[in-house]
Amino acid sequence: MSYERSVSAPDHRFEPETVWNLQMPEIRFGRGAVEELGFQFHDLGVEDGAHGLVVTDENLADLGHADRVREHLEDAGFEVDVYDDCEREPSLEAVGECLSFVRDEQGEAGYDFYVGFGGGSCLDTAKVTRAVIENGGEPLDYVAEPTGKGKALTQSNIPLVLMPTTAGTGAETSPVAILSVEEKQIKEGISSNHVRADAAVLDPTFTTTLPPDITAKTAMDALGHAIEGYTTHQFDDLLRADDPASRPTYAGRTPITDQFSEAAISLLSSNVRQVVNNGDDIEARSAMLQGALFGAIAGLTAGATLCHAMAYPVGNRYHTFHGETIAVLTPASTLGYNAASDPERFARLAEMLGADTTGMSTSEAAKEAKREYIRLQRDLNVLPSGLNELAGITEDDLDWLAEQTTDTQKRLLRTNPRPVTTEDVHDIFADALYNWE
Repeated sequence: MSYERSVSAPDHRFEPETVWNLQMPEIRFGRGAVEELGFQFHDLGVEDGAHGLVVTDENLADLGHADRVREHLEDAGFEVDVYDDCEREPSLEAVGECLSFVRDEQGEAGYDFYVGFGGGSCLDTAKVTRAVIENGGEPLDYVAEPTGKGKALTQSNIPLVLMPTTAGTGAETSPVAILSVEEKQIKEGISSNHVRADAAVLDPTFTTTLPPDITAKTAMDALGHAIEGYTTHQFDDLLRADDPASRPTYAGRTPITDQFSEAAISLLSSNVRQVVNNGDDIEARSAMLQGALFGAIAGLTAGATLCHAMAYPVGNRYHTFHGETIAVLTPASTLGYNAASDPERFARLAEMLGADTTGMSTSEAAKEAKREYIRLQRDLNVLPSGLNELAGITEDDLDWLAEQTTDTQKRLLRTNPRPVTTEDVHDIFADALYNWE
């Protein structure tokens, strides 16, 4: 581990990290969990008559799901407004529209509480809205330099509860919100424990209306979190921060994140075929939502790595779905290039994915993880075969994508278990053009 990649904070000791911590929202999980949403807010100290906002999208409003959430809150004694104009892969401008709605309706003080309801885009919009309303200013104030001003968030007292309707993004537990900066063709994150929600309410009955393709795409994002969290560097590969408050958000894998990763990989890989083919199977849907939760706890604590770093330039330039972008990049990046970082760990991963590695050497078994993952993708029959099918990407596009990855995603590349150069990233993108013919 090089010095540069081991630095965990601007002010640090020249000794390995010895402490890890796990921070999460309160979690409610299970069929009918939405019925406890009002109780959840009362438990957070919100009083009867408080005025809250549900942040969601037009599709969930049209399906009646947003009304279902609103009615449960009104039955609990709250006043509720609904903002249903969230966009996929939200831009700074789109989040700004939500902030304008809040300020127009409630002034600078905003609402008494917030609910993020939907896929990761809705949840991230709610997270940024709560954070900016409470701390003041605009989203770019809290985006890292040089894109933003790099100001620190200091307040998160207005209650925020997140309710995912997809089994994939992990936004309900993460301390990061991802935004597109369209004029620069990049994605940036606002990363702080003051972005994290106070509670997550996960009800699998909201996921049964997801079509097969969205089910598969979000599942691949969840599986990516679990796999990357399982294969990133260990927490004690970092140098120890002088101040615990400056310990990085993505702080490396630990014994507890390994357990969550292992459970997530098993739940997701063994149930995704069923939910793609039979979306009404509530038991399988529950297993997927639980697997996505576990994957987020693991991967978004230990850290996303090379695959996610490569996915952001692709998504921002070609406007692809994040989950399917992760799906086409994982074989070449996480399961291809990174396998050399710890063959024994990748051999165990192959078995978790369902591969039979009997009689194989450790090196052969490690390579089998990539092949097993591709078999899973092909079985689902709704995912693109590579970057070329995903967005028409060719060899001519790879220089720009590689440079964007190494220039703008240093935060994620630093947590990758194997050092990577721009030339390496170019070759990995080339490998991902076609995962199968």
